[in-house]
Amino acid sequence: MRSYPYPDPGSPDLRSPSRYLLWLASKQKATLLAGVAFGTAWMVAQAVMPYVLGRAIDEGVVAGDFDRLLLWVGVLILLTIVQAVAGTLEHRTAISGWLQAAFHSIRLIGYKITRTGDALPRQLSTGEVVSTAASDATRLGEIYAVSARLAGSIVAWLVVCVLISQTSLLLGLIVLIGVPACCGLLLFVVRPLQARQREQREASGKMTAVGADTVAGLRVLRGIGGEHIFVNRYRQHSAKTRDSGIRVAYSLADLEASQVFIAGAFSVLFTWVGANLALTGEIEPGQLVALYGYSIFLMTPIRAAADSVARFIRAHVGARKIIAVLVVEPDVADGDTTAPAPPSGAILHDANTGVLIHPGRLTAVVSVDTAASADLATRLGRFQDEVLDLAEVRWGAEPLRSIALRDIRQRIVVSEANPQLFTGSLRSELDPQARHDDSRILAALEASSALDILDGIDDGLDHEVTERGRGFSGGQRQRLVLARALLTEAETLVLIEPTSAVDAHTESRIAARLKGLRGGTDQTTVVVTASPLMLGVMDHVIYLEEGRVAAEGTHLELLRSQPAYRNVVIRSE
Repeated sequence: MRSYPYPDPGSPDLRSPSRYLLWLASKQKATLLAGVAFGTAWMVAQAVMPYVLGRAIDEGVVAGDFDRLLLWVGVLILLTIVQAVAGTLEHRTAISGWLQAAFHSIRLIGYKITRTGDALPRQLSTGEVVSTAASDATRLGEIYAVSARLAGSIVAWLVVCVLISQTSLLLGLIVLIGVPACCGLLLFVVRPLQARQREQREASGKMTAVGADTVAGLRVLRGIGGEHIFVNRYRQHSAKTRDSGIRVAYSLADLEASQVFIAGAFSVLFTWVGANLALTGEIEPGQLVALYGYSIFLMTPIRAAADSVARFIRAHVGARKIIAVLVVEPDVADGDTTAPAPPSGAILHDANTGVLIHPGRLTAVVSVDTAASADLATRLGRFQDEVLDLAEVRWGAEPLRSIALRDIRQRIVVSEANPQLFTGSLRSELDPQARHDDSRILAALEASSALDILDGIDDGLDHEVTERGRGFSGGQRQRLVLARALLTEAETLVLIEPTSAVDAHTESRIAARLKGLRGGTDQTTVVVTASPLMLGVMDHVIYLEEGRVAAEGTHLELLRSQPAYRNVVIRSE
């Protein structure tokens, strides 16, 4: 079984952004609960300090009782220590929650990328996926960083309401009603912010997609002199992203100003009422000082609520983007039940074309329509279950659709016409599972006529391959990928146009060496090609017309008996 550096993060709830955020919260309950506990202790300690200060003034300073003053000063020192410790621990748990949420999302995206194959890039651009993993996952984690502070602020607000009610029931009601009302007023500013942040995220995703596409095709664009067109497109998308970012900044500035104004107005009102109560003698001087401290503290819950709403909006937008990636279904997947794989030597039968692939042969597939033969190879490798639902392929006695993907991937390998190379050492590119020693890798390179590539690069097999193998020519990439395919030693190896980018002399060598390496063994090789050099070494050739088997035999037999086959082969020379 393939091992991963981290376990599968599980199946997230993708029904809505809010449900996804709740699912992420469930994955880090201990961290969030610890954060809430520390945040509550931190905020309550701050909320109680004005009360203690007022008692110290009334019972110690005004009453002239040094012992009571000393007692309350000691309590203030204790509260300061609690604030310092709880604040530090709250910050650590907040950052931990942030990173855990982001990491879970990045892992989910990574797993989705590896399991969906071609389905994901067909629905979302590469730039959009990269932006989602790099940006949205990080922004999404912010909501968990502020959750502890928000929870602590709510508890502290309730504590303040109780403490103030002991001094004045009127002031207690003002705090109980006024703080939620102030938070509600901020929603009028938050709504435009939500729309503008969504717009900015869309613009940013398009800009990243254009940038990624431009970089991917830079060599071709320069060759045809078209890079300035894509540069202008990127400039236009960048300008739109900048403008939408400025509009977001306007909304953030409005939100910040509204926080200051609303919280300040509430603080002034609260202090004014308290001062009048002091003038009429209804409260003591120390209680007035405490009320002033409460008025300053109560700005904290209001700002925490506004900050949490703003971050939740960003997290909601990010969660929606992540869900768009995670809901993409792969083209192939095992069902609830799977049939056992057939024993070695089983025949592959494609009902759509009538093709029979017998074991132990070098079989070529030639078609008037090259797409038809390539589609056959795709079906033999089970790359799209929807196709197999319409055009059945049987492996032995069982439908290929019902056999476990693990068994198919281990025993049937398809090397595509447009192969990919990734970054890493050349050795790891050719032998990803490190199953072979260097001598075996060099033998595969010789069979694919690719040994000369080592002469033109530094460090031999330790050479660092650039992204998508851009440091190699098209013919070099094709030969390297052929060597990689041969090193799989697959029971059934399907090669789609393996020599289309090489010259005739190289193709002749590859054909002869392929015959020597896999011919006369129990291994099956299927080559989709119309090249006469490759067809000449095949044990069996299948010719398709209008998607069905029209003739089969050796290359020479078909040349003599099938004029249409002869025309296809001649055109390919």
